[in-house]
Amino acid sequence: QLVESGGGLVQAGGSLRLSCAASGLTFSMYVMGWFRQAPGKEREFVGRISGSGDSTYYVDSVKGRFTISRDNAKNTVYLQMNSLKPEDTAVYYCAVRLSASGKYNYWGQGTLVTVSS
Repeated sequence: QLVESGGGLVQAGGSLRLSCAASGLTFSMYVMGWFRQAPGKEREFVGRISGSGDSTYYVDSVKGRFTISRDNAKNTVYLQMNSLKPEDTAVYYCAVRLSASGKYNYWGQGTLVTVSS
């Protein structure tokens, strides 16, 4: 089970930190990803972090503004979002990738982030 939290309303230029708490899996073994879905758009990949936390990847649109980290002792992955823009408004989801296939297998329920201009 994955449960996101931390969403809310923020002004452009502000920051938010999302959390995703995992249960029912050996958390440190798996890549965790963050995705988002803006109103009327398809879900898009934001970034991922390796099981150990020593490797991350971001899409260009968030690179330099967003940071993914994890605390394996707490079975939690984070998405720190800085310099937020109105176009970052979306429902944000975390997901776990159980194999190297690239497919994400389990998803959280999502948390809404709204960035006002």
